[in-house]
Amino acid sequence: MYIKKILIAIVLIGLVVAGFIAYTIYQTMFVSNTAFNNDVAYIKIPTNATYKEVRAELEPLLKDIDKFDALAERKKYTTNIKAGKYAIKKGMNNNDIINSIRSNNIPVKLSFNNQESLERLAGRISTQIEADSLELFTVMSSPEFLKSNGFSSKTALGMYIPNSYQFFWNTSAEQFRERMLKEYNRFWNDERMAKAKALNLTPDEVMTMASIVQKETAKVDERKRVAGVYMNRLKIGMPLQADPTVIYAIKLTSGNFDQVIKRVLYKDLEIDSPYNTYKYAGLPPGLITMPDISSIDAVLNYEKHDYYYFVADVKNFGYHKFAKTLSQHNVNRQEYVRWINQQGVNR
Repeated sequence: MYIKKILIAIVLIGLVVAGFIAYTIYQTMFVSNTAFNNDVAYIKIPTNATYKEVRAELEPLLKDIDKFDALAERKKYTTNIKAGKYAIKKGMNNNDIINSIRSNNIPVKLSFNNQESLERLAGRISTQIEADSLELFTVMSSPEFLKSNGFSSKTALGMYIPNSYQFFWNTSAEQFRERMLKEYNRFWNDERMAKAKALNLTPDEVMTMASIVQKETAKVDERKRVAGVYMNRLKIGMPLQADPTVIYAIKLTSGNFDQVIKRVLYKDLEIDSPYNTYKYAGLPPGLITMPDISSIDAVLNYEKHDYYYFVADVKNFGYHKFAKTLSQHNVNRQEYVRWINQQGVNR
């Protein structure tokens, strides 16, 4: 009878211990452990991050970091960390959290446009993926890469077609550059290449012309007409005389791309730069900004007309008045000069 009581006691103690272990495991694995009020929180895990670094990211988001540690150790997450951007949904338990940050790397929407240089583009991209701006600029401006892919330092910006793309946050600088090269080659399909050839222009020259069109007008519906003016000038050997190229030359010469120049002065037209299209005929040696797809296609599909001149329309802001003759243009230009003088714009 005594032995029987001992056996019953051992069984009861075993059940209590097993129950406690089961309860602990349940609490560790299956009870909600989030401590934020939003529907979802995101963490970014850098490449080669240690568990200590991941833990520091998670701690403000969890109720009990110690229980998370225990399960992370048991599931070998502490030695199998994956870089990326991950979502933690409100109410998740530790098991769900570990499964999420182990395998559900979320793509980020990366977008860019209106960049005037590779340096600025690199800065823009670095705010959206893990690679920093110096790493990005270094690989984007690599002489070996540019030469092997038919670019130069002056045309390199044209490789980056402005749009929205999906990337993983932990994309490296090299991976970003290679993806953009593929997107560039995809953009320059047979149809666009044939149109460029029909214009007797290379893709680089189309991109350069498009960058001028981009700077000349923000109105998408006017870009084909503006492109037509420059194509007309180019065909007869007339200097492009594009104010945006002079502004770019001023910025390039001074090294100050932050300056705002609203008015090109006569003295500016004398600046000795290959980007000064008043002084040098033909296209400048490279892009003056990153053109939108609409500007690129505006050049490839430019409006055929007899206009050789245009100036800002002071009665229809954002648009321009076009002229076939210099005398007609001078009348339009005088109207613009009077208006800009009235506004007190001297630079």
